[in-house]
Order: sequence, then structure tokens, then C-alpha cells
Amino acid sequence: MGLRSFIIPAVDIKEGKAVRLFKGDPNAVTVYGNDPVSVAKMWEEKGAKHLHIVDLDGAFEGKPKNYKIVEKIVKSVNIPVEFGGGLRSFDAVKTMFDIGVERVVIGSLAYQDRNLFLKIIDAFPEKVVVGIDAKDGKVAIKGWLEKTDYTPLEFALQFDNLEIWGFLYTDVNRDGAMVGPNIEGTKELAEKLKHPVIASGGVGSLEDVKKLYQIRKFGVYGVVVGKALYEGKIKLEQLED
Repeated sequence: MGLRSFIIPAVDIKEGKAVRLFKGDPNAVTVYGNDPVSVAKMWEEKGAKHLHIVDLDGAFEGKPKNYKIVEKIVKSVNIPVEFGGGLRSFDAVKTMFDIGVERVVIGSLAYQDRNLFLKIIDAFPEKVVVGIDAKDGKVAIKGWLEKTDYTPLEFALQFDNLEIWGFLYTDVNRDGAMVGPNIEGTKELAEKLKHPVIASGGVGSLEDVKKLYQIRKFGVYGVVVGKALYEGKIKLEQLED
């Protein structure tokens, strides 16, 4: 796997547009495109091997709001799509698989309703990514608005023996800030968990990606990158597969 395959471009959807938030703040929005479908196709054309789609309206409201756009994206690209944002019911998850999403990211529901979460994993084994959004060292839920008492590792260990795909670890304090990813936090999770870990939050340069790439042997599968790609700090098409 080369650096290009290691990078998972993010397409965050809010009010029908492709955007990025600064540190998870719904009021700190930068719009990068009025058509998320075109944005997704652009990343595929530049060589992306998979996409990370987030329904930000869904994350804040508790149910997916932009699934028709997500469906259009899935039908428009030939690479796997991972989706998260507001998946807090069985039907919402099933809908995403019905429209062709490859994997779903679930965070809040795993914390709030373990029985329902287990039912989803039973129905869709190896298809669920447990979302771990960390804020000041603790797991945050409900669109990063509510902090729990769990550290990321404590939270993750509850699910590591289940038939999940793996984990997505986001350091919310770094997300969209391009201040560098949480290498130590990512490495700790990847080393101590059996399932793969996708890193997210803070990537501002190709050097940041390379630092994460160097610890892939511990179980780091890839890194979700948003702002650094949109602002041209990293040029996907110039990297090796």
C-alpha cells in the first residue's frame, strides 16, 4: 500500500454542500463545493481508493438527513464508500447498506444503546466501524457535543471482541485545524486493539500522513483527510498507490 491508498478523502455534507468544520464546531463552516457528488467523483479521478462521507446534519440531529446525496455518490463512484453521521437506529443503518455503502461508522449509538448496537453488528458483521471521537482525552458523542467518562482505549476495548470492521479515531480538538494528527493516541489504540484503526483529525501536510504511514505496522489502516486535500496542501494525484 502506498501513500495514496493510505489516504481516505473526506466529503462532509451540510445543508447539501461539501464542507469542513473547524474543531467540530457547527458554526465554523468552510464550504468547498455546492455539489458533494462532483467532489466525490473528483477525489476518485485523482486516485482515491475509498471515500469517507459524513452527514453533519445527521450527526447533530441524530438521523441521516442527506442520504439521497450519499446514494448519488455511491452510484457515481466505483470505489468503496464509508459513511457516518446520525446512524442511531437499525433502519438508518439498513438504509445505508441498501443504497450501497460499504461500511458504516457508528459512535453515539454504541455508547447509548449497546443492545441495539449488538443487533446491528449481528445483522451486518464486519461492516461496522466504531467511531471514537475524542475531545480533551475523553470520548465525545452526539455530534461531539457531549463528553463521556471513557478514554478512547477504554471505550474501544468494549467492542474489540465483536465482529466489527474496526475503529475510526478522531481527535476533535485537531479536526479541521491542520495542526498535526494525534500520533501517540492513534498508535496506542492500534497497538492495543485487534481490529484496524483509521486515524482522523489534524492532518495538515504530507509529512503528517507519512508519520501515520510509518506506524501502519501496528494496525493503522489509513487516515481520513479533509482540509489539507481541499486546500491543496496534499495532492493525491502526485502520490504513489
